[in-house]
Amino acid sequence: MWPFDQIDRLENATGLDAVAERIKPVLETLLADQRVTDFLHGVWLGHPLHPVLVQVPVGAWTSAAVLDAVPGQQRAAGLLIGVGLAGAVPAVAAGWADWSQQDTQQQRTGLAHAAANVVASGLYVGSLVARARGRHGLGRSLAYAGYALAGAAATVGGHLAYRQAAGPSHAVPHAEIAPPGWSDIGPVEELPDGSPTLRRVEEVELFVLRRGTDVAVMIDRCSHASGPLHEGSLSTVNGEQCVTCPWHGSVFRVRDGAVVHGPATAPQPAFEVRVEDGRLQVRLPGLSMG
Repeated sequence: MWPFDQIDRLENATGLDAVAERIKPVLETLLADQRVTDFLHGVWLGHPLHPVLVQVPVGAWTSAAVLDAVPGQQRAAGLLIGVGLAGAVPAVAAGWADWSQQDTQQQRTGLAHAAANVVASGLYVGSLVARARGRHGLGRSLAYAGYALAGAAATVGGHLAYRQAAGPSHAVPHAEIAPPGWSDIGPVEELPDGSPTLRRVEEVELFVLRRGTDVAVMIDRCSHASGPLHEGSLSTVNGEQCVTCPWHGSVFRVRDGAVVHGPATAPQPAFEVRVEDGRLQVRLPGLSMG
């Protein structure tokens, strides 16, 4: 339905790929420090940071739009526009960090989202300049134009997040269809020792790692973009066994699925395990019946 059928077309706009190819090397240089990228992704928060940060410019610009309609509040409106522009800086940084690890179709939509926000910010800068020169009518007009364009950009951003699933955990839907109670996934001795393997419980794919008598099990599909974790590489981080997603490099602690490095921010749902008569059984906490 309009306008979302029009926004859908953005993901197939191959002409945007040339722009993306120019931007990617710049971001690779700027985001070379893993600590910086983890911060901008929101690994420390356990939630994508970008949608949290955008509340500052959205709130400030909305308030400015209201005050611009109230006589005598032009100065206060201008102050809020400045606050919004300042708040947009960290939001933009987090947004570009997320964009750098998205798939091609998501990046096309993301470029349209970013371009609209750049123009909106330019209109707000123009509004401040006009106000400083005493042209308050022009300042209000530019601000309202910026607000309308920022709203359109937000709509595209919401489409990117919800229709194209850039941000939500991709592991949770798999966990939600896991059967309740204990499920048998086969003899422990058949599991390779020291290397990840793929097992299934009904339609749910599981990452399984056996190390001697110790077995760790979690949802196989990466929470960031559904990458197959059983195809990833193992490493030790801070004394803990970890697996790196083969698609975008997210690192998870095998013991409990916790995120060690992004771009993922949501942990992998981890299963409880037990061995009965030499056979491995698993269940997902919260779905434990029987």
